[in-house]
Amino acid sequence: MKLEARDIRLHLGRSEILHGVDLTARAGQLTAIIGPNGSGKTTLLRALTGEITPTAGHAMLNGRDVAAMRPEELALTRAVLPQQSMLSFPFTVAEIIRIGLTATHAGQGSESNGLIRAALSRVGLPEHAGRLYQELSGGEQQRVQLARTLVQIWHPVGRDGPRWLLLDEPVSSLDIAQQLTVMRLAAEYAGQGGGVVAIMHDLNLTAMFADHVLLMQEGRAVAEGPPAEVLTDHILSGAYGCSLQVNHTPPNGVWLLPQGAAL
Repeated sequence: MKLEARDIRLHLGRSEILHGVDLTARAGQLTAIIGPNGSGKTTLLRALTGEITPTAGHAMLNGRDVAAMRPEELALTRAVLPQQSMLSFPFTVAEIIRIGLTATHAGQGSESNGLIRAALSRVGLPEHAGRLYQELSGGEQQRVQLARTLVQIWHPVGRDGPRWLLLDEPVSSLDIAQQLTVMRLAAEYAGQGGGVVAIMHDLNLTAMFADHVLLMQEGRAVAEGPPAEVLTDHILSGAYGCSLQVNHTPPNGVWLLPQGAAL
């Protein structure tokens, strides 16, 4: 089963934002979408989730056209973590996470409460259920939203096939330890048969955790494949407009360092 973008094109006014982008993300893998700011990563993800309709092309989820799926079908199959989630009213952490249960659960009762506790433990916030969301730090709020996303599709494989976590910059506000917690959680979800697509800015975490990488530049897919094929000096330096060098450390570790001078 796959999540696919097939020749996705999107216009905003007279400007074409996405220029025929293709992507194949497979269940059982963590697919990272990388690229410089403004390259179209979030726009592509919004097309994959069904939030926006492409001008041309199709997004396909487990063999079905996303545009033809009902909202409740999408909610049972994929869950989305946006870059930011703004709330104007006071909610507790448990109430926020319970929103994710409405697609598959009544939202009340011991089973739902157990899922909320389990999700908070997985994101490293086991004692936060009763706290007010607005009182949390930015990183804590981000992890609460991840927990909400996770309970929506708690089981990586359902009766109709794999489920999908779609994450837009899931580690942007987190410290190093929290980043590793979130990326391990995403990798474990994929390892259990689900699919994960994550927009990433940290190339080192991408190298560590991604099974598949799509590199975008100016609304185009410029490279796609395993990390070792995409994360190269030449490809990355050309896309990011600065000199980058891929280094290897035993056992098979990777880190990337900017080299100073712009191209």
